[in-house]
Amino acid sequence: MKRAALPASLLVLAGLAPAPPALAQSPPAAETRFSTGVMHLREGRYDLALDEFKKAVKEDPKNPYFQKGLGLAYAKKAEALQRAQTARGPGGASPVGEWKDAIACFRKALELNPYYVDVRNDLGMALISSGDGEAGKKEFLAAFSDPTNPAPEISARNLGTANLEEKNYAEAINWFRASIGRNKAYPDPYLGLADALVATGQVDEAVAQLEAGSRESPGEPVLLLELGRAYQKAGRFGEARARFDEVIKKDPAGEFGRAAAEQLKALPR
Repeated sequence: MKRAALPASLLVLAGLAPAPPALAQSPPAAETRFSTGVMHLREGRYDLALDEFKKAVKEDPKNPYFQKGLGLAYAKKAEALQRAQTARGPGGASPVGEWKDAIACFRKALELNPYYVDVRNDLGMALISSGDGEAGKKEFLAAFSDPTNPAPEISARNLGTANLEEKNYAEAINWFRASIGRNKAYPDPYLGLADALVATGQVDEAVAQLEAGSRESPGEPVLLLELGRAYQKAGRFGEARARFDEVIKKDPAGEFGRAAAEQLKALPR
């Protein structure tokens, strides 16, 4: 099965928004810089995003949203450098400095607004990506335990994935189940849970969990794809074909549709 990884790409943009009325209004020029930075970040222009967020922070260093934006830009740049380093081997630009800067920005955002809980998820991911797994998990746990957290299922899923990457399978299973318990329609923890169950020899239970996820989130392509792969491994080829066909119909030109088409080629006729 496709393991649910914990890349920096999970650092979310959803938490980036103009400061709410309860906070002091930033100068209009800073808000414009911030909005432009978000646009560049969404479109993958990380250096331009960094430039805009730095200027926004210079205009208003006490805005936690600006600090989070700058942290995300550093994290995305670090992720890009990591991918390039993996592709070419040792040498070249290192992402270490960018990870340090990202961590510093996220910590500053939390210092400015301790209730900005989703920044703890970003900070945890940056810490793990920089090599400090224990500190990263502590941030996820703090986020999950915070009663103001609007999406504890994400924090629990992150804890599950971090433990899965460390091969702490029993702990991973517990956290993925906790994530599902908070939001049964959230597809990600079903994928991680299935991987952890397979790793511990519980293949039938892994299939059952993917089936449950598909019922809770009907039509979710990634769940259908992974369920098809699970059926294929179990020798249930007719059911696998049906799931792959369904994925292709729902995502004909997308990543999941293409993967399903490749899987179909490997199925016995």
